Amino acid sequence: MPAPELLARARLLVAPGLSASLVGELERITGRGAEPLEAGGTADGRLLTADGPLLCVGAALPDALRTDRLFWFHSVNAGTDPLLAAGPWPAGALLTRTVGRMGERIAQYVLGWVLAECQAVPEYVAQHARAEWRRLPTELVAGQTALVYGTGRIGGAVAGLLRSCGVRTVGVGRTARSGAAPAGFDRVIGAGAGPGVEAGAGVKAGLGVEAEAGAEAEELAGARWVVAALPLTGATEGFFGAGRFAAMRGATFVNVGRGATVDPVALEGALRSGGVRRAVLDVLPEEPAAPGEPVWRLPRTVVTSHSAGITADEDVAQDFAACWEAVAAGRRPELTVDTGRGY
Repeated sequence: MPAPELLARARLLVAPGLSASLVGELERITGRGAEPLEAGGTADGRLLTADGPLLCVGAALPDALRTDRLFWFHSVNAGTDPLLAAGPWPAGALLTRTVGRMGERIAQYVLGWVLAECQAVPEYVAQHARAEWRRLPTELVAGQTALVYGTGRIGGAVAGLLRSCGVRTVGVGRTARSGAAPAGFDRVIGAGAGPGVEAGAGVKAGLGVEAEAGAEAEELAGARWVVAALPLTGATEGFFGAGRFAAMRGATFVNVGRGATVDPVALEGALRSGGVRRAVLDVLPEEPAAPGEPVWRLPRTVVTSHSAGITADEDVAQDFAACWEAVAAGRRPELTVDTGRGY
């Protein structure tokens, strides 16, 4: 944890693209002027030669700043996997992230699609286009099960909103939870190696133990919705593969986490076989998807533009201020990223 006294000497560097109002708020919080980062990690030619620890706010960290001079980097995004994948993280440098009201926004996104599906909204839209009058069956959400992968702030917010509508919510984390489940969840289980996957693979990835695979397979088979809210790490890349999709029995799959946690070939196979009823994908392995990409041709699938949890300037300012207060008091901010785990 960086020493609080370094905060007084830290220079505030801001990435290009931040709004003038946000930069002004960062200057107010820190009590110092901001220096703009430019391509290559320079700030009017003085950045690499002037003294003092560096405090950066932005989405990406220039290679030139991946040194022991970096005191703290605050990400304007919730996901920090691109930052960590771009190169070794400087030893001892603090990394914090912005969450803001993202959990609330993503939860409403998920609930919106859940309710639309239960009220046959896609089918009625198609009927309207054909000028067709036909009553369609609908269903209630209450009493059905949503399996939410990821039990942190975002997964918990999704589960909490669904639970308020009477949905049974089961969280899937790295390991099962003993005692009371976290807020929003009726139950939390651990992720095993994955149905149809050798147990050793899951254990090697740090995802749980073989005994947990049975509970996961049972919940996958009974789930009406499977919501992916996982970060992208070495353990979660390709996490939703053929085994997990094969265990589903007509669930709708919603991904609001990271695109690369899903094996696209396995998802397509499950959609075509009917194991997955429908897919709603807010994130993709490569974004944006070009018009000719296969994802646009997946059956019963809707792709949205990574917009479920857009971060607003007020989110950045609020979370940065909370982190600033913690660092100044010598505490570890709640929004600190474990750079070893990747979240």
